[in-house]
Amino acid sequence: MHVISKSEFRNFSQKYQDAKKSLDSWHKVAKSSKWKHIDEVKASYSSADAVGKFTVFNIRGNNYRLITSIDYKKQIIYIKYVLTHSEYDSGFWKNDPYY
Repeated sequence: MHVISKSEFRNFSQKYQDAKKSLDSWHKVAKSSKWKHIDEVKASYSSADAVGKFTVFNIRGNNYRLITSIDYKKQIIYIKYVLTHSEYDSGFWKNDPYY
């Protein structure tokens, strides 16, 4: 899969340095995957959830949340948000027009 854009990881990791290793690990797995649907994602990441049109991943033991939009046909993962758990809980990201 092609991941767009890893710069979100760099920006987030500058502020939350403890997230860097987990985000890098997720990126390594995701870019080498050929997921065709959510069940295949869940085989790699059992805690991944489809929420609206997004796929949400727990990062670093559920301290952070990675919100993505996955185009299975084109094999592209769009990084939408990388959030702390409290930012995720605030729900502002649900106002995204692609949600």
